[in-house]
Amino acid sequence: MYNLNSFLEGLRMKGLLRVLGLFGILLLACSVALAQEHGNQQHAPQPRAPQQHTPQPHAQAPQHGGEHGVGNGHIPSHGPLPNHPVGRPAPSQPDHRTFRDQEGHPEAPHVHAENDRWVGPPAHDQRYHLDHPWEHGHFAGPIGAHHVWRLSGGDPHRFGFGGYFFEVAEPDIAYCGDWLWNSDDIILYDDPDDPGYYLAYNVRLGTYVHVLFLGA
Repeated sequence: MYNLNSFLEGLRMKGLLRVLGLFGILLLACSVALAQEHGNQQHAPQPRAPQQHTPQPHAQAPQHGGEHGVGNGHIPSHGPLPNHPVGRPAPSQPDHRTFRDQEGHPEAPHVHAENDRWVGPPAHDQRYHLDHPWEHGHFAGPIGAHHVWRLSGGDPHRFGFGGYFFEVAEPDIAYCGDWLWNSDDIILYDDPDDPGYYLAYNVRLGTYVHVLFLGA
């Protein structure tokens, strides 16, 4: 009887210990799971407040026109209007005209970059009269602001570009001494006042001269 009771008591103790062991394992597993969840919350990326971006001003496009509003790459959008402004005689040199209408502007006929105002000789100046206008025909190539020609050599008496040749009018030769005849860019415009001439505008300098077409 004693042995039976002892045996039963031993079974009860083993069962209790087994239950306690299982409970301990469950408790430990819960503790580990809670610890992992807490750690994940600490390391999870936190949402950031939206950043405020201040718009930066755009760089302004380069403005054409020289330091004094003449040349330096400026291209007039149109040629001169009929009866464009008259130059004034230079007091110290009665036989030479200057077209320097503002401080820093050239003495040669030129174009104001800020408003495309052409400053030059008076309309129908007798010095540009031709008995036989267009003696060598009209220039067949493109003219105006949308086409730039590169000078390919010569001098005021005969210069060329694109296989065409021109001559500077005698009264204007004094105004193109600083032209680079083998590299400057020019644009041709119609002369509305003097039949037989074109106006050759120097993009670098902002000055222009009357030119005669000599042919191709």
